[in-house]
Amino acid sequence: MAGDQTTQAGIAIVTGASRGIGAAVARAAALAGYEVVVNYSSDVTGAENVVRSIRDEGGRAHAVQADVSRPADVERLFDEAGRLGTVRAVINNAAITGNLIGPLVDVPAETVQRVCDVNVAGMIYMCQEAVRRLSVDSGGRGGSIVNISSTATKAGSPGTWVHYAATKGAVDVLTVGLAAEVAKQGIRVNAVAPGSTNTGLHAAAGMPDRVERLNPTIPMGRGAEPEEVAAAVMWLMSSDAGYITGAVLPVSGGR
Repeated sequence: MAGDQTTQAGIAIVTGASRGIGAAVARAAALAGYEVVVNYSSDVTGAENVVRSIRDEGGRAHAVQADVSRPADVERLFDEAGRLGTVRAVINNAAITGNLIGPLVDVPAETVQRVCDVNVAGMIYMCQEAVRRLSVDSGGRGGSIVNISSTATKAGSPGTWVHYAATKGAVDVLTVGLAAEVAKQGIRVNAVAPGSTNTGLHAAAGMPDRVERLNPTIPMGRGAEPEEVAAAVMWLMSSDAGYITGAVLPVSGGR
């Protein structure tokens, strides 16, 4: 394993960790020596499966339900994590598309609201609570926040997920601004921007073959695996990236 990733080992909170990229990050964090809080909103079976797989490999993990769009849930999530030990890493992965595809004009208002509540407000709430718990100015030990963005911010996902891409643009701005704000508080804030990735996100929106269809547009000729995105997250959390904050790292195969 490159670098000393266990020097910050403590509690790592991974939101939306019951499947896909979140699940891969949770497993990678456990392998790096973190005790992992596997957050989920509704998929308790998926979260328990991730916890079981981590424990089967000798790691430490716990499933904790919380809807990140609810400030009270976010506070409870951190309280439960804090009872396990010192929170040193927060990976904000929870995000939704609204499980639909099509032009922006056809996206229902309630879908727009819910996507913004989870992807933007939820990430802000998580970052706020993370700073409160990690900041050395508040008695914390410092640590790392990694937000999951998307390369959808580059083209805007016209005809499919403009509303989703817009929320990921907000994530990039949040990352850059917060990184500068808390750099002297012992907290590094970065983002990973995956491109087309082999997860269930596409199938849930009715496009199970979307990654395959996009392969010809990707210089490397294929979509990413969740574990490849997780590796980038772990590098940003590691001491090898100790002088990096405010970065948005694309994991996109060159697209």
